[in-house]
This record gives sequence, structure tokens and C-alpha cells, in this order.
Amino acid sequence: MTLAADIAAAVEGIRRDEGIGVSEAVNRLARHGLAKTAEAPRYEHTSYELGQRIDVTNIGEVLSLLDESE
Repeated sequence: MTLAADIAAAVEGIRRDEGIGVSEAVNRLARHGLAKTAEAPRYEHTSYELGQRIDVTNIGEVLSLLDESE
């Protein structure tokens, strides 16, 4: 197995700090990564003032108005 430089450095740091072998250090990093749950990004809808004043409570009227504008 070939480790990326940053991962190898993390493994070496854990191994040195805790006095464990490479395999145990890699396993700890892997377990730590698996235990993390990614937080879903918060969705925020951006709206813009278009200047139109349409009452959308009656969808039939809105559709008629849109048909007339074509």
C-alpha cells in the first residue's frame, strides 16, 4: 500500500506519539474517518424581486395569465 504524503505524516505522528505500529496507526485513522458523519450543507434559496405582482393563490388564473402573455 502506498500512502499519500499527508497520510503518511499523520500515521507517523500517531505511531510516534502513542508508540504503536504502522498497521495500528493506519487502522486508527481509518476508524476515525469512518466514524465521522458528513454534515449536509445548509440549503438557502436566493430570491429576487422581479417587480411582478401576481396573485398565485389561484393557479388557474396564473396559468391563464401566462398563456395570454405568449
